[in-house]
Amino acid sequence: MPHLVENLKIACATQRSISHVCRAIDINRQQFNRYINGETRPSAHNLARIAAYFDLDAADFLLAPKLFRVRLRGPSVGLNEGSELFKAFPGNLHALRRHIGYFQTYHRSPSWPGMVVCSCSRLSEQGGLVRVKSMERLRDPGNGIQQFSKYVGLAAFYRNRIFITERVIGPNSMLSQTILLPFDEHQRVYLRGTTMGVSWRKENLPYASRMIWRHVGVEPDLRELLSRCGPLPLSSRQLPP
Repeated sequence: MPHLVENLKIACATQRSISHVCRAIDINRQQFNRYINGETRPSAHNLARIAAYFDLDAADFLLAPKLFRVRLRGPSVGLNEGSELFKAFPGNLHALRRHIGYFQTYHRSPSWPGMVVCSCSRLSEQGGLVRVKSMERLRDPGNGIQQFSKYVGLAAFYRNRIFITERVIGPNSMLSQTILLPFDEHQRVYLRGTTMGVSWRKENLPYASRMIWRHVGVEPDLRELLSRCGPLPLSSRQLPP
């Protein structure tokens, strides 16, 4: 594991601070310091969480640093047939910029019957694109389930609608599609629309659900944002009106 420490440092150098990384992943800063100082190795679970934050697989952190830098930058998009789809993003960038920031999101899922899944997402402009990062933290103590999922994707604006395409990072990857109505002239908090995906606890059953994104600003308390994630009963006061 000689490359793990150096690769952790390389990855963290792309972020505004190590504290920001720790808050986003919800890992204790002192514990994380031991990782990047080589004092201890992250557990398989924590390494997977760190890798998901950087849109990587855990095994990528064991690569030689030169190869790791290539993986960290991500694949380039060449001039081929696939690039025609890529050209669909971002559409009307000016319109998308009104929606940059963090969101608390809410939708129904067959995996959690009778509940509303509360997650968090971020829209950010990078290199002329609007990138999407979403996180789910779901716990079911009764069944011993603890799930941490990360999604990455792109957003586009067409015909007064926001189109979001995401994929799950990890060995069981999948795609999801969300279409939202933009903020109107007198309301800058809620985006409402529909999301489509597959249920991980119902044999990959396809489903569609109404979805609400609640804007919480461009620099919210990330620890608090993540703490609110999870399955909520339909009677919860945390649900938007």
